[in-house]
Amino acid sequence: MSQKGRPRSFDRDAALRQAMRVFWKKGYDGASLSDLTVAMGINSPSLYAAFGSKEALFREAVDLYGATEGFEIWGAFERPGSARDAIADFLRASARAFSEPGDPKGCLIVLGALNVSETNVEVFRDLSERRMSSARDLAGRLKQAVAAGELPETVDCDAIAAFFLAVQQGMSVQARDGASREALLAVADGAMAAWGALTAGSERSVEA
Repeated sequence: MSQKGRPRSFDRDAALRQAMRVFWKKGYDGASLSDLTVAMGINSPSLYAAFGSKEALFREAVDLYGATEGFEIWGAFERPGSARDAIADFLRASARAFSEPGDPKGCLIVLGALNVSETNVEVFRDLSERRMSSARDLAGRLKQAVAAGELPETVDCDAIAAFFLAVQQGMSVQARDGASREALLAVADGAMAAWGALTAGSERSVEA
């Protein structure tokens, strides 16, 4: 089958990474087809041949973002340690990722399509579901802490998860507005000062 319009050296993975950066910087609606093809080094027919549509390309770009840029952030919940340490690491990793020199600022999943429109309904729903999935994952880590006896059964894991995810998403917006890494880290540390109140000061200490 003819691959007319696609460079012979076409690297799909590299093109996808470039598309991810365009979407990350401009959002779904703000990224024009011209923006994407220039960054990817291909023409429109090649883009559609390789990825199907702009929406399908965006979904793949978001998947790539989660597997690469988001790995360090969400990996905090996979590492050994207390729930408190995991959330602190999650927030501080977010502060670093959202302010990485040379990268677009903020989070693609948070900022990719904040407002629903006729052209992005499915994209908006997809990102919204991904954000809700993040809340469930965060709550799940807290529930593990409850099951392990680290936190009491009376703790509202969903409410705590919603609070810290709101902080993280707010940090994404602040990063896009130009907040420095130091400012974002201060937000992360400030949010952790609320841990005692959120858990009603009822963490169980572990005797050595």
